[in-house]
Amino acid sequence: MKTFKILGVISGLFMAGITAYGQSPTNVKRDVAKGEGKGFAVLELFTSEGCSSCPPADDLMARLQQEAAGKAIYLLAYHVDYWDRQGWKDTFSNAAYSERQRQYGEWLNKPQIYTPQVIVNGKAEFIGSEESTARHAIAKQLNTHSSVELSIQAKQENNHLNVQYQVVAAPKGSALVIAVVQKTAHSKVTRGENAGRSLAHVQIVRKLQIQSLNSKGMGTVRVALPQDFDTQNFEILGLVQNINTGEILGAASAVRLSKGIPRTAR
Repeated sequence: MKTFKILGVISGLFMAGITAYGQSPTNVKRDVAKGEGKGFAVLELFTSEGCSSCPPADDLMARLQQEAAGKAIYLLAYHVDYWDRQGWKDTFSNAAYSERQRQYGEWLNKPQIYTPQVIVNGKAEFIGSEESTARHAIAKQLNTHSSVELSIQAKQENNHLNVQYQVVAAPKGSALVIAVVQKTAHSKVTRGENAGRSLAHVQIVRKLQIQSLNSKGMGTVRVALPQDFDTQNFEILGLVQNINTGEILGAASAVRLSKGIPRTAR
């Protein structure tokens, strides 16, 4: 695990739009159980191609991705940019994702940020390669009822997406987070801690946009798409987040972009 001291306080990040080691245990349950409590689990991994402790966390995300089909489990991998100064510039790094991690550090009262780090539903954090901890956290959240309902539909228009959303029962101080997520990718690293390795990635956040919810709880968000976007290897995820505490209150994915049919979690 690599740690970085937070230098300064992040404020106001969620009030504006952003366009922009641990080893895996050997004796853990391999399947993610279906929840009976109408809950959902959002796992946000902060990772980097320049971090030698991160590939095990990326591998865990890949296993969870395979098991999450048909379940209210939403996976996002943010490639931070502060590792880019350590010998290798991450193919998918973005300063906005480092800022999001620092914001979580403030919300969760954690004085340091590190990779690989996982945040679950904006409420708990742990080392991203801790498989048993991750599975326990997922099971707990799937069995925790949520009263907030989010649905999203996405329609592509040239190099943008028009994402229609509707939110029910979101409290004041909530924001809508829209993430354009690439399902799989591979990179060959030639420098830094992972020099000579071919790395596999899943659920890579390529675009992130955040905005306050209006009083009607519905509207349309226009999101710029990466140049290599295609409907087969990308998905659109939506989160409802408390901007004061960081807690994720609801989540949904528009998994069939061409038809705009959303999957909803409550």
